[in-house]
Amino acid sequence: MQTRILGKDMTVSAVGLGCMGFSHAYGAPTEDKEAIQMIREAFEMGYTMFDTAECYGTADDPHVNERLVGEAVKPFRDKVQLVSKFGIHFDLNDGKVNHDLISDARPEVIRASVEGSLKRLQTDHIDLYFQHRIDPAVEPKTVAEVMADLIREGKILHWGISEATATYLQRAHAVCPVTAVENRYSMMARQYEALFPLLEELQVELVAFSTMANGFLTGKYGKDAVFDKQYDYRSSMPQFREESYEKNQELLSLLNRMAEEKNGTPAQISMAWMLCKKPYIVPIPGTRKLERLRENAGAADIVLTQDEVLALDQALDAMEMSEVFGGSKIVSR
Repeated sequence: MQTRILGKDMTVSAVGLGCMGFSHAYGAPTEDKEAIQMIREAFEMGYTMFDTAECYGTADDPHVNERLVGEAVKPFRDKVQLVSKFGIHFDLNDGKVNHDLISDARPEVIRASVEGSLKRLQTDHIDLYFQHRIDPAVEPKTVAEVMADLIREGKILHWGISEATATYLQRAHAVCPVTAVENRYSMMARQYEALFPLLEELQVELVAFSTMANGFLTGKYGKDAVFDKQYDYRSSMPQFREESYEKNQELLSLLNRMAEEKNGTPAQISMAWMLCKKPYIVPIPGTRKLERLRENAGAADIVLTQDEVLALDQALDAMEMSEVFGGSKIVSR
């Protein structure tokens, strides 16, 4: 697979693997052996960046995803980049399938988090460590100072901010340079394009998650799609409502037409659009299926010209779409 560079020296596969879905949010958890095998298959296909977080898990095992990823990459740890995150936990008692997030970026919490993640990942360093969500009770300077200490200590090599805002990013970056932001980005969620000029000014890259609007842009889910109301966040996402399917037909038709022109799939086009738009964007789609793993990797081989990207942007600008899931609610601790 082609590669891209995050920051000054972090070379990663052009498409990374978001590992959350093996343990959280997309149905009942995958069996451990199956998840580990999938991650190893991904490495054989050329994936080198594996994204996890301390909070991806279940009520019975809140940290299981990091353990799975650590075990999976152990045979080739020196050939991959491990990405993890700190700073939130789920409100498991809120009665929702899509649990609220409780942010907590106090220095002592960050310290405990990184030590736990290193142990579970079976490594002595994390290649890229993200603040998972902004904590309004902790100044960006305070978080950045801890990150600088962890970099000096060799426990992390790079740091970043997920769902970053311009002001927070600027203030944090001034204290300890930020390598990347990890933000929600897809054809249905383009609000963070407003950050692009600042990212370019600061030379900060974008790791894009929910690149296919939680799977909607694959075109695999019709208006009759049913999701597990206990384990699957999609059961409450607005883009999967029956009326949304009708509203989004123009978007799906656009993806299908472009996929036919480029001998690809709608999912591949949705990622090729961002890969070809900016050289500093790295999508991290997740999947539990081997064929989807191959399909997602293939997105890096589809070439869209700048004129084609612009034409897609203009079409998206003029298009009516449904609401799309914009993230879990953040509540005060």
